[in-house]
Amino acid sequence: MSHHAKGTFDVKMLPQQDAGGDAALGRFLLDKTFHGDLEGTSRGQMLTAGTAVEGSAGYVAFERVTGTLLGRRGSFVLQHIGTMRAGQYYMSVKVLPDSGTDELSGLSGTMTIVIEGGGHSYLFDYSFE
Repeated sequence: MSHHAKGTFDVKMLPQQDAGGDAALGRFLLDKTFHGDLEGTSRGQMLTAGTAVEGSAGYVAFERVTGTLLGRRGSFVLQHIGTMRAGQYYMSVKVLPDSGTDELSGLSGTMTIVIEGGGHSYLFDYSFE
């Protein structure tokens, strides 16, 4: 049975020093607070790569979310893969298999992130095994 959750989140991205000296590659620490059907926080890391073409880039990230999803408490890991070409985004955010704990054990699903007017929201389609 599929479930749907939605809400907003606040995110802080803290750039980290790149030891390799390649300006096109970046690393960030993520600090998020979720509101709505998912109430909680997450901590994670993001790796980014830019190109010589403005508006083209990519990223991968992992974040551990801890909180309550429509009354069920626990944690899970989100895996992100994203690309941008000429300002057009493609983003895949999925629950890492077998990462759910406590009442979120067996969680699977995909999250859509919406960025509008400087704010962030999410739509989360999920189920339990």
